Amino acid sequence: MDTTEEADICRVCRSEGTPDKPLYHPCVCTGSIKFIHQECLVQWLKHSRKEYCELCKHRFAFTPIYSPDMPSRLPIQDICAGLLTSVGTAIRYWFHYTLVAFAWLGVVPLTACRIYKCLFTGSVSSLLTLPLDMLSTENLLADCLQGCFVVTCTLCAFISLVWLREQIVHGGAPQWLEQHQPPPANAAGQANEAQAAGPGAADEAPADQPAPAEPAAQNDAEPEPPDPPEQGDDPELEEEEGVAAEDADQNNGAQDDMNWNALEWDRAAEELTWERMLGLDGSLVFLEHVFWVVSLNTLFILVFAFCPYHIGHFSVVGLGFEEYVQASHFEGLITTIVGYILLAMTLILCHGLAALVRFQRSRRLLGVCYIVVKVSLLVVVEIGVFPLICGWWLDICSLEMFDASLKDREMSFKSAPGTTMFLHWLVGMVYVFYFASFILLLREVLRPGVLWFLRNLNDPDFNPVQEMIHLPIYRHLRRFILSVVVFGSIVLLMLWLPIRLIKLLMPTFLPYNVMLYSDAPVSELSLELLLLQVVLPALLEQGHTRQWLKGLVRAWTVSAGYLLDLHSYLLGEQEDIDANQPVNNNNNPPPGHQNNNNPPPAVGEGLHAAHQAILQQGGPVGFQPYHRPLRFPFRIMLLIGFMCITLLVASLVCLTLPVFTGRWLMSFWTGSSKIHELYTAACGLYVCWLSIRGVTVLLAWMPQGRTVIVHKVQEWTFMILKTLVVALLVAGVIPLLLGLLFELVIVAPLRVPLDQTPLFYPWQDWALGVLHAKIIAAITLMGPQWWLKTVIEQVYANGIRNIDLHFIIRKLAAPVISVLLLSLCVPYVIAAGVVPAVGVTPEMEILMQRRIYPFLLMVVSLIGILSFQIRQFKRLYEHIKNDKYLVGQRLVNYERKAGRASSVPPSNPIIE
Repeated sequence: MDTTEEADICRVCRSEGTPDKPLYHPCVCTGSIKFIHQECLVQWLKHSRKEYCELCKHRFAFTPIYSPDMPSRLPIQDICAGLLTSVGTAIRYWFHYTLVAFAWLGVVPLTACRIYKCLFTGSVSSLLTLPLDMLSTENLLADCLQGCFVVTCTLCAFISLVWLREQIVHGGAPQWLEQHQPPPANAAGQANEAQAAGPGAADEAPADQPAPAEPAAQNDAEPEPPDPPEQGDDPELEEEEGVAAEDADQNNGAQDDMNWNALEWDRAAEELTWERMLGLDGSLVFLEHVFWVVSLNTLFILVFAFCPYHIGHFSVVGLGFEEYVQASHFEGLITTIVGYILLAMTLILCHGLAALVRFQRSRRLLGVCYIVVKVSLLVVVEIGVFPLICGWWLDICSLEMFDASLKDREMSFKSAPGTTMFLHWLVGMVYVFYFASFILLLREVLRPGVLWFLRNLNDPDFNPVQEMIHLPIYRHLRRFILSVVVFGSIVLLMLWLPIRLIKLLMPTFLPYNVMLYSDAPVSELSLELLLLQVVLPALLEQGHTRQWLKGLVRAWTVSAGYLLDLHSYLLGEQEDIDANQPVNNNNNPPPGHQNNNNPPPAVGEGLHAAHQAILQQGGPVGFQPYHRPLRFPFRIMLLIGFMCITLLVASLVCLTLPVFTGRWLMSFWTGSSKIHELYTAACGLYVCWLSIRGVTVLLAWMPQGRTVIVHKVQEWTFMILKTLVVALLVAGVIPLLLGLLFELVIVAPLRVPLDQTPLFYPWQDWALGVLHAKIIAAITLMGPQWWLKTVIEQVYANGIRNIDLHFIIRKLAAPVISVLLLSLCVPYVIAAGVVPAVGVTPEMEILMQRRIYPFLLMVVSLIGILSFQIRQFKRLYEHIKNDKYLVGQRLVNYERKAGRASSVPPSNPIIE
């Protein structure tokens, strides 16, 4: 080691180098921070947990120092001893993880399934034979899968209960649950007044009175903006009541904490991690957790499934509805829901009884149980029942579009009830999702307050779970009925009525051809997956489509606003109003304010007052004042009629134009008039989109002059040509080769016997290859960093406008196509050229041609496994050598010319 000068000091301890502690320069840094002691660097690396310099980003390198008596090669006995130790450790871990997997994937789900079956059998003999049923080996796989579903349901129920408990604690309990509390000492006069008012006085309390919990969570009584005083109300009296309520809240804080003991469920210990709980840390503590999971799972099945089901079963049998429930093919689900409804009614009755007899703990516990059951039922209605109703209504209204009848739907339901209900639920969920997306787009265009009857999903104060907790059942029932009416009316307006008009005006246009033919050369199912997974999402994800729709909505709103003199109401623009004009409600004063100079008509004032009241009820919506013209209700009715006509015309265009265009175009390509309408609709939709896009681009270029237009056309033509070349390679050749390779390696050996000749359909292979390429690209982007992920990320970052044809061909298309072509050609050359030259039998030639692709896949897999094992053996060899002969490590200086220090792999920087 070179001797250092007196001016050279360590950058950490600021000391000079000594013979015992020399200075090193291990990175690119120069000047006063060039040198460092090895001990100082090791301590800093332990503290920072990094392996490189934080300034120059150069990795530090250490060279190992071995004992002088270390042989050039390790003795065989040392290698065998280390190998046996590693094998013993591996066997121990294998046994432990096998026990963990058997416990969590075998014992827990199997126990859950068989306890579930035993409870729902309804016989005493099943309880007596339960221990033997647990040890039975019949239907192990099916019972384990069913048990996994049961355990998942119980786990979700437990998590939902914990989350609901947090919502109640942080959002506050409903007001009716806080009533009948013992009054504090300083509020005895108020308690006496409440008792003198009678037992119903608490129920008649104002709805906007703040609850003891946080008032911000109650959506019907938002603190901002403050509700204006109604006519006849005394603001001073309300202020005094608010102060008294606030004092009572502060005084009841400790008592409220005591009353929530019914909800204080035990939390998991902070030191309990997932590895320790599941047994992945190597300990056997997880066996206790398995026992508790089985016990809690049994308790959940008994409480949340067995009891509600039998309550509902006895009620259904008692009321004589058993035949109707059995005819629904969902007897268990409907019976359980009926049981939960009866259980909720029983809980609220018991809660009222406990309140009368002043059993405070029982009253609060019963109230919390009622909230749990109520929220569960409301979630089932909102997420399950409502989309299902929408899906069935959409299907019923579109029967004539597909030349179907209710009898056909009844037959399909009887043949596969679960699948039919799931598909209708899925269609309903999609309909609700896109309807909500369209409402969000409308809110971006319209004046805040126009859509007062619809909840704003983007409102930060909107919390549907808090509404389920606080609002009464009749409010939810009213919302549900109104939602069904609104959604159902829109389906009638935009689906059923346009279909009737199309059948009346164009009798030969309908029905749509959606039949699947299994003997078709091109698999329609695979192309449907291609269109649904690749083509249509690519169209819907275009930002231009949303901007066009938003522009159309704004243009329609402006036109309707000026035509009906509702521009200020719809868009919120301020207009100067003549003082002599007989118009009421100038600039829209706050609700409850009377303009005595220009009194409005009775009907208009009523509608406006209701409008403002609902706006204030919904919370802070950013209300903007507007000018309300004469005959305002009549103009609103004309606006609704104009909107219905517009939706009808738009639906007619969407149902006819893309399909008509696609039929006309694909008839030239295929020459057939019977084509699946999914293809014709997708083709026509893309053609219409491209046409509109071209027109909008040309309209944007026209004001810039002929020279700019010619330059833009040349630029776009060159970009389109490059895009077509890239699409031909990346979306054409690569998916075709990938689909053909998948067909040869997986599909053909499994489906086609050796005495038959496999048939290959390029279109089907290409369609499946597109799906496989999409999956591989998604997995690559989610995986570790390597050259393919880097290239795909770079291509995505460049986009279509900045597409780099040379980069894509050189870095992406050429390597991938080369690998796929080699994977296809090398086995074929071996099977068709080398094997016949050897002189084997024809049967062996056919066997080699048909099995060489999966055989080579197995060989490549074995080579990969062997290379992995070789790397593991090298790591084991180094580990054995370091354990026995390593005495220390020495820091390596950075050499600018040789550059060898950066290439040395870093190791554990610890000095012995």
